[in-house]
Amino acid sequence: MQCFKNAEEISAVSVLDRAFHYGDGCFSTARIRNGQIELEALHLLRLQRGCERLYLNANLAFIQQSIQQLQQHYPQVNGTLKIIISRGDGQRGYSLPAQDADVWVFFYPKAVDDFHYEKIASGVLKQAMGLSMPHLVGIKSLNRLEQVILKKEADAQGWPEALVTDVQGSVVEGVSSNCFILINNEWITPELRYNGVHGVMRAEILARMQQHGISCRQRYVDMEEIAQFQSLFFCNALSPMKIVIQLDARLLDVQACIELFNRLQLNQMH
Repeated sequence: MQCFKNAEEISAVSVLDRAFHYGDGCFSTARIRNGQIELEALHLLRLQRGCERLYLNANLAFIQQSIQQLQQHYPQVNGTLKIIISRGDGQRGYSLPAQDADVWVFFYPKAVDDFHYEKIASGVLKQAMGLSMPHLVGIKSLNRLEQVILKKEADAQGWPEALVTDVQGSVVEGVSSNCFILINNEWITPELRYNGVHGVMRAEILARMQQHGISCRQRYVDMEEIAQFQSLFFCNALSPMKIVIQLDARLLDVQACIELFNRLQLNQMH
């Protein structure tokens, strides 16, 4: 793993960094292939929106400058990037320091290939997600405590991903993914008005569905509708489709997801 802060390689984080003290910042995780961030425009848009919501002034050009430095060390830059925007060092207290944010780029080298769908067993978690402050809904802030607790329950069940509901009884997403659901032969993705993350892969899949004339509604999905699920898959920037073959004790239709994967050509990202 290599780490860059504002395009300078670094191996330590300041003990005064507000990302450490308050989770004060946002982030995005992306695949990088041959030095090119896949779905780069969507990742940058998410970071820009996160910075706007959190009142962060960040120079996102540092991301590309960090990649250029990586290219001096690797013949091909392949793997995973985690891009963190932190408000930077600050004194004790919540008041915002008057300074530019820091742009951190973490690179995890790994061989990458075309995407493939996965088949997994999953279930509905018992612990529910809370409701977010409206100003923060949809952004991927550095505060991931809900996901940490939810992941513990999913791991205990042996589920690589699991369905998460909220305290109002609505289906939201996976622990670290968004989800798409087939009900009555109609594709649906939960509307994320009160919580959840506006994921990059979710946005890409919605755009491709529209291009192919495939209807997909964004609406609230009540917990009581889970029994009506025909198909379900999870998606994020590192995996476009985790197909759920079994949700708790019930088998789901896999073929509808495979057909969608092939039609949308989700093996290829740009």
